[in-house]
Amino acid sequence: MPRPSPFHIVLTRDEQHELETRARKYTSPYRDVVRAKIVLLAAQGLSNDVIAARLDTPARSSASGANDLLWLVYPASRSNLGAGVPLSFPPSVVVQVKALACELPHRLGLPLSRLSLADIRQEAMAQGIVAQVSGTTLWR
Repeated sequence: MPRPSPFHIVLTRDEQHELETRARKYTSPYRDVVRAKIVLLAAQGLSNDVIAARLDTPARSSASGANDLLWLVYPASRSNLGAGVPLSFPPSVVVQVKALACELPHRLGLPLSRLSLADIRQEAMAQGIVAQVSGTTLWR
């Protein structure tokens, strides 16, 4: 008999609604639908084994528990979970980074004809626009 999960997940009304929407969206990638269902079932208190059996996925256990389940839904924001940090950058930050990307390199003291992603990342962090951002996020 599977034992219940030692982790307790409490979803806000908005999180519950968002996950239910994702779980029903047949046009979404399969992995996104499964990830949403995993967290919804975990919030009901089901164990990893029961969730895996219901969704016909391999069971995964982890010492960090609930955060790993939420990471399945928001993989790009893994480090933000539990810290009260938004899962994406606010529009004002996006605008500032885009403006930085449009700057001429010589205004930033760079002898280049255009900025690379690494240059934009480094300058955005140096100017305090963001504390941390990946090159992949900037590319998107």
